[in-house]
Amino acid sequence: MKNIPVISVTGKSLAEAYETALIYLYGKGTRFKTQYDKPGDPLSIDCTMNLTIQEPESDPMIHMAFPGGVDSLREYVLELEGLKDHLVKNMNDPDDKRPEYTYHGRLRKYGVWKELVEGESKEQGAFKVDQIENVINKLAEQPFTRQAQMITWMPNIDFTCDDPPSLQSLWYRILEDEDGVYWLNCNIRYRSNDAWNAGFLNMFGFIQFSKDIIAAGIAEKTGKTVKLGRMNWQADSYHIYGKDIRTAKERLFERINDMAFEERTMKFNDPIIREAYLKAEAEIVKRIKETGA
Repeated sequence: MKNIPVISVTGKSLAEAYETALIYLYGKGTRFKTQYDKPGDPLSIDCTMNLTIQEPESDPMIHMAFPGGVDSLREYVLELEGLKDHLVKNMNDPDDKRPEYTYHGRLRKYGVWKELVEGESKEQGAFKVDQIENVINKLAEQPFTRQAQMITWMPNIDFTCDDPPSLQSLWYRILEDEDGVYWLNCNIRYRSNDAWNAGFLNMFGFIQFSKDIIAAGIAEKTGKTVKLGRMNWQADSYHIYGKDIRTAKERLFERINDMAFEERTMKFNDPIIREAYLKAEAEIVKRIKETGA
């Protein structure tokens, strides 16, 4: 094979689109080595994925095959809202093993990083751009603009850092319906997306980010009702690592014929699920405050 497969899938809800993408990846993806393989690991399964969620807020939203729980969903959403922005490394300290960035930090404060200066952690960089505020303002002023984009990649850092950002860009545009409702459409691009361990978490998180931060910000500035239109998820490398293939087969691929779709998914808007999701926040914030992780 000389070409990496390009796979396109569409689903009404997140859970439906996520499961469909995994099935097609498993069945039609190609095999690849990765720089993270350990001796004896099988080859990964890989493709370029174009995934569309037609109604991002619809249920069933949660797929039970993802390796996590409701609390991990809440933690990731809080991270995208800035909860862990202070837990990034000083780039000039070789003993600092914390992450080089957070996605929220790159979006809210693009262009800066942290270094130790005379023993204190300080922001460095020639400029700092609040891309989130810029996108909200641009869409509020001109909903049909093609320029409402945010990026994460900083070439001066990311070509050599240990773990460069997988998320590359977010692009938004608004359609207004006959009732005057704004529908926020979104394209999100990843250079690398771990379909089994992180893909669902990433998609769920950016649905909430788009709703709670971007759509809410536009609504506040315009007085309009803003809802989520389709989300298009583009992953240059959408993959299941070789070490995870057996688990994915046991938890999903070998069970699809024996379980109804309703048994493999949960409704995020179920009052019990929603209550557990919201209650998890206090414990998450407490843990991060006490342990810094």
